[in-house]
Amino acid sequence: MQGKIVAVCTSKNKGERKKDVRQANLLVGLGLEGDAHAGFKHRQVSLLALESIEKMRQMGLDVHPGDFAENITTQGLNLPVLPIGTKLKIGDTLLEVSQIGKECHTRCNIYYQAGDCVMPKEGIFAIVVAGGKIASGDSIEVIENV
Repeated sequence: MQGKIVAVCTSKNKGERKKDVRQANLLVGLGLEGDAHAGFKHRQVSLLALESIEKMRQMGLDVHPGDFAENITTQGLNLPVLPIGTKLKIGDTLLEVSQIGKECHTRCNIYYQAGDCVMPKEGIFAIVVAGGKIASGDSIEVIENV
């Protein structure tokens, strides 16, 4: 199974929408260099499919990659069905899926506008196993399903 990266997004602070920086470095055991959510934990990098963002657009929202605080926006991969432990290869880098979805403790603006949000159900999280540079347009490949 293979897709592509349509956006690489970071933010300086937690709790804000991320901006598409087009390329960034994945740091082993940390996440995306310069991102507020990077750190030694199991949710180092967040991924959300463009197809999920499209669902929210169909609900009338003007949303774009990064608006759900995801680091990597993908296209062509069904992310929420990937089991924990699945490996994702982007160029020379390697991610390992560590969590599917998340609990939304505080409802975000998107939830209040649409009555729903896709990130808690369709977003996934990963740890960085092998670091390196990633960029919009790069292929992302599922290389191992556990």
